[in-house]
Amino acid sequence: MHILMVGAENDRLPNCKVGGVADVIRDIPYALSEHGLTVSVVVPDYGQDNLNRHFIADIAVPFRQHLETASLWLVESDEGVSQYVISHSLFSDNGGKIYCDDGANRPFASDATKFAFFSAAVCEIIEHRIIDDINVIHLHDWHAAGVSVLARFSPRFVYLKTLKLVYTVHNLALQGIRPFNHDESSLEAWFPTLNYDGHQICDHKYPHCYNPMRSGLNLCDVVHVVSPTYSSEVQETSRPDEGFFGGEGLEHDMRLASSQRRLFGILNGCNYTSIDNSAVSYHTYLNEAEKCIFKWMSKSPLVETKHYIAHQRVTKWKSFDKKPIISSIGRITDQKVLLLIQKSSNGIVLDDLALIADKYKSNIVILGSGDPYIESQFMQVMARRENVLFLNGYDQKLGDYLYPLGELFLMPSSFEPCGISQMLAMRAGQPCLVHGVGGLKDTVTHNETGFVFNGDSLFQQIEQLKSVFEDALMLQSKDHSKYLNIAENARTERFEWKGIAKQYISKLYN
Repeated sequence: MHILMVGAENDRLPNCKVGGVADVIRDIPYALSEHGLTVSVVVPDYGQDNLNRHFIADIAVPFRQHLETASLWLVESDEGVSQYVISHSLFSDNGGKIYCDDGANRPFASDATKFAFFSAAVCEIIEHRIIDDINVIHLHDWHAAGVSVLARFSPRFVYLKTLKLVYTVHNLALQGIRPFNHDESSLEAWFPTLNYDGHQICDHKYPHCYNPMRSGLNLCDVVHVVSPTYSSEVQETSRPDEGFFGGEGLEHDMRLASSQRRLFGILNGCNYTSIDNSAVSYHTYLNEAEKCIFKWMSKSPLVETKHYIAHQRVTKWKSFDKKPIISSIGRITDQKVLLLIQKSSNGIVLDDLALIADKYKSNIVILGSGDPYIESQFMQVMARRENVLFLNGYDQKLGDYLYPLGELFLMPSSFEPCGISQMLAMRAGQPCLVHGVGGLKDTVTHNETGFVFNGDSLFQQIEQLKSVFEDALMLQSKDHSKYLNIAENARTERFEWKGIAKQYISKLYN
């Protein structure tokens, strides 16, 4: 069986990762190959250096009333997996960045055009059998959903219509919505002769708009979400006022897919080969953090306050003995930290956690970037609380060092389709404190491999977060042997890709 995986990110390649989808597309092909499958992976060529490109073919792609030329390159072939990129100026004219930020007035405009062209190029490659003998096309997130639209509605793609389409949802919050027409970034601008059924691919809230995510859900043979619990959650209506995030407007389509037995929840895996859980020393970490702060400072002619305060904090911590670290690594977004930025009598909830941590002589280290407003809130907490260090940026080494160094990993996501950070922390022997939703519920067991809080409203979630946080720190302080047992249980827990690949084959591909 030959699987063609199509996505926007692939961490097997340099500078081709933003989120967790890149980890999945990096790892699952090789797990499938271990079961005897042949896998090809194709992503856009963002102009990465250090790609060993081997030219395969030029591709003529009808797009926006022109015949554009893209090029297919093989960049790696090993262990039954072939890695491809497609080159075109649309993909590489953003300085190597995968995604553009078009602002609130025209969301997704540049990216939607770019990935519509990418989908069209993939369809041409399949139809002309440039990559041949394919049995299943596996599309990842809204960026690749255009393949399903062209496969269903374009009469040009005859061979493509005979192949099975599988669609994986990694991030339901980002759907790539664009107008059907009257805009240069719209479905009819990209494919002016396409005779489509708008009822199947329109957005529910904005019916004059094309929704790629919904298209993938309705037009593909199989729909996959990345944890069993999340497959239930996405069939419910989101209730943000109550702190619940479910189908994000697509719950009707998810329920339909479930009733048709097309919807499957399969957990993502984690790579456990060549694990190095040896922790660097506390002061070595602070030295590395200082280097990163200087690197981030150098990107602006003026020193930003957040980096200045962080540097002062690192300098001060260097003069003290090590304290237990509560760590958090990830994107600074509402999804990840909505609970932490809610107002409290001490400022925001993160202030409350800092005060609890201080009671148990612990420090909090947060590494990540994202929403500027939330970044500002975290910076202000750092300014108020001597035991908080907010490293506002990202560095792979800094993250890798923090997993085995921390004593407790904080991941209070409001929703989490699967999550990889908690798996990486557990792999390093760091127990996690998580919200009992999505993949977090499916990977962390309360008081066995970590700590879980719940709540039927924002208020309840916040109160339980603080309560369980204090319980965990009290256990770490008062009954260290039991805490070490939980840490060891976390370290030995396994979510192996090879076993998960068997579920892909039986549920998604066969």
